[in-house]
Amino acid sequence: MRRRQFVSLLGGAALAPLTGLPVYADLPDGCDVPVARDDGWPVASLNEDKLIDRAALCRMADRLAASSDANIHAVLVARSGKLVFERYFRGSDEIYGRPVGKVTFDADTLNNVKSVSKSVASLAVGIAIDRGLIRSINEPIFSFFPELSDLRSPEKDRIQLLHVLTMSMGLGWVEATPSNEGNNDEGRMHMAPDPCRYVLGLPVTAPAGQEFFYNTGALTLMSAIIRKATRRPLDEFARETLFEPLGITRVEWNRYKGDTDAGGGLRLRPRDMAKLGQLVLAGGRWNDRQIVSKEWIETSTAPKLKATDRQSYGYLWWLGRSLLNGREVHWVGALGRGGQSIRIVPELDLVVVVTAGYYQDYSPKAFQLQYGVFRDVLRGISPPG
Repeated sequence: MRRRQFVSLLGGAALAPLTGLPVYADLPDGCDVPVARDDGWPVASLNEDKLIDRAALCRMADRLAASSDANIHAVLVARSGKLVFERYFRGSDEIYGRPVGKVTFDADTLNNVKSVSKSVASLAVGIAIDRGLIRSINEPIFSFFPELSDLRSPEKDRIQLLHVLTMSMGLGWVEATPSNEGNNDEGRMHMAPDPCRYVLGLPVTAPAGQEFFYNTGALTLMSAIIRKATRRPLDEFARETLFEPLGITRVEWNRYKGDTDAGGGLRLRPRDMAKLGQLVLAGGRWNDRQIVSKEWIETSTAPKLKATDRQSYGYLWWLGRSLLNGREVHWVGALGRGGQSIRIVPELDLVVVVTAGYYQDYSPKAFQLQYGVFRDVLRGISPPG
């Protein structure tokens, strides 16, 4: 799907706040203060961060809990390297497309993060480049797939790893949505004997690098590239080089035909999603250890192409802006279908994680609720200085 169509799938436009839900004036002391766990996260005490309006955040969470419409699973806020807010809810869920009914979520519940997986794959690519396992983002795509040389053409020979990272390969693609189930390239790719051959066999619709065109097939190529470069599937490489250094001990990442589903097959706990956000916020560092180079973090989260009217795209990261007290603040986002998000706001030293269960709900109301949570968190944060 083209860039202007894709904005609604991620809830990235300026949307209405949560309204019409009860507000609770009397809040118990310590409402939603995170509890210290043996997971590497320092937690802030009740009144440690004077710039956090905890009462406003608690009222937001209470409205979500009281709403029959808000299928939000978790909201976590980290500021200045500490968890400052954490709330879990009850809602409907699914595991790899299979509905599992109502679930009471908590800190140990794995969540389908959907296309947040793509941004995690970007971190893995950065690590592979840091280690010299991938030479350059300017490598021609067919240098990784010599077995597919019969698909080469002058137009396709211009496709580089860079274009996979920026969703600008210029190949025709129909992304899967509930409205085109059974008639989309994502489904046909998964059914194909060789998914990479399917993707690279698609027709050219634009010169490589010219236009953002959302394409989950790009992540099938990316997963195979990492496997070829590191001699390990992406999930194994990420476990050793990214998850374990972050202290992420529970993770599921499924595979299709032997390759990791980099486009959307990852399941993580919200606290671990927040770790990934904090890693990016800190320039690739966690607990004084450089896990991903600062250079890759800065390069991959810088805007490369316009993706929607209000969002740009980096190397598998979204770059957006939101209004806070009449001024714009910029954020870096890992965004996934169904309401999954990690948003990093550098100027506020802030990471916000939201998980939700809108996997098959593409209605405007669902997207208003999703994006409204992030905006309500922003309204509970006072800018420093």
